[in-house]
Amino acid sequence: MRGWAKDEGPLTFPANDSYGGGSREGFSEGSGMTADQTTDGGQPAVQPSLAWFAWFLGASFYLYGFFQRVAPSVMTDDLMREFAASGAILGNLTAFYFYAYASLQIPIGLMVDRFGPRRMLTVATVLCGTGSVLFASAPGIEVACAGRALIGAGAGVAWIGALQIAGLMFPSSRFATLSGLTLLMGMVGAVGAQAPLALMIGAFGWRATMVVAGLAAAGLAAAIWFTVRDSAGHGGKHHAATNFTGLVQGLRGAAAIPQTWTCGVFGAGLGVPVLAFAGLWGVPYMMQTYGLDRPAAALCTTWMLIGWAIGAPLAGLLSDRLHSRRKPMLLAATVGLATLAMALYIPGLSLVAVQALLLLHGIFAGGMVLSFATAREFNRQSISATVVSLVNMTVMGTSAAFQPLIGWLLDLGWDGTVENGVRVYTPENYRMAMLALIAAGIAGVVAVLLTRETGCRPVAGSEAAE
Repeated sequence: MRGWAKDEGPLTFPANDSYGGGSREGFSEGSGMTADQTTDGGQPAVQPSLAWFAWFLGASFYLYGFFQRVAPSVMTDDLMREFAASGAILGNLTAFYFYAYASLQIPIGLMVDRFGPRRMLTVATVLCGTGSVLFASAPGIEVACAGRALIGAGAGVAWIGALQIAGLMFPSSRFATLSGLTLLMGMVGAVGAQAPLALMIGAFGWRATMVVAGLAAAGLAAAIWFTVRDSAGHGGKHHAATNFTGLVQGLRGAAAIPQTWTCGVFGAGLGVPVLAFAGLWGVPYMMQTYGLDRPAAALCTTWMLIGWAIGAPLAGLLSDRLHSRRKPMLLAATVGLATLAMALYIPGLSLVAVQALLLLHGIFAGGMVLSFATAREFNRQSISATVVSLVNMTVMGTSAAFQPLIGWLLDLGWDGTVENGVRVYTPENYRMAMLALIAAGIAGVVAVLLTRETGCRPVAGSEAAE
């Protein structure tokens, strides 16, 4: 099938060059309008300041969601002691975020396509804040899991909503770049959830800190509600392009295109090592392997997140400038895999060398944002949020599986040592468990080889499915 072929050159447009109500690069030839003057749907562009501010608020919620995603990495000892949890149980607790996040991606994508980002983002932010307060006040593991699930359910809207704003209010030629900038915002939240959060928890305790995080979500929800506006075609108006029947049919078509799934596996191959390592197991690994205290260990994993923050916008900008998706994706997957393997498995490396490799891995892993732009180009613009949700479901669902998987592998090699109520895993235990991350990276490389080039242009669904 052509959909599974190697690089056969850019796909081409049908003769009329129309796509999902818009046209190539968001404008029609001979119309007298530039890409900067129209959106993907052919609508007149809004004021740049309004578009940027709307995107910023959506990206700020993604920042908040990413903060909540990786926050448990600096409270592993507290949570294991508080809830008498093993490695597998702790991994499962934190993974409830991912379970809810991933399982709701398709309905969220359909609802964002149908109702627009304003209402969806507002409700989701309130849900995140409620979940944070519930998690902070949990008397036992069951309530803590419920709180994490609520946080994940709300945060599941953040990435899709922010990218929907980018797709609706900016020309398509900027989508990959804005995707990278959105991920950069997420990394700001992730960095805040490392060493700074560790210091706050040390001063005030994890429960009080999570209550404050929940209250912060209320202010962000108000800002989104009073400033973000949906583009034409949303706001509750019924349109054939966005009714649920049409969206479900579009979902089926997107799921039938192999490239949608290769993009998802590529994104997971680069995303899982960062989400599972920096998001949970990296801090205790660095503490045990290099004898660091928690803030110092959190700073080490922060380098990986800083790399993501640098690499994501660079990957989007490079891809848009080169008019190529597949080549930057292949570079990101191969170098990302190599640097991770070197950091974890080359014996005798100094701490500085490991930190440098984690930074480099994060930079190249930032190329995972291209999975969303590429999958979007293989599908109709009218279901763009749904397509993003399919890819994101693959990334986050895999991450949900890998966090407890690594915990289970750690428990498998555990020798029974306990200190202050916390299980102690040896560096050898960690290295064996981290082989799961290497397997994910290899899958990402294979997925790129099965992904066709789009030339950074939308292509007809029939072409992509052949």
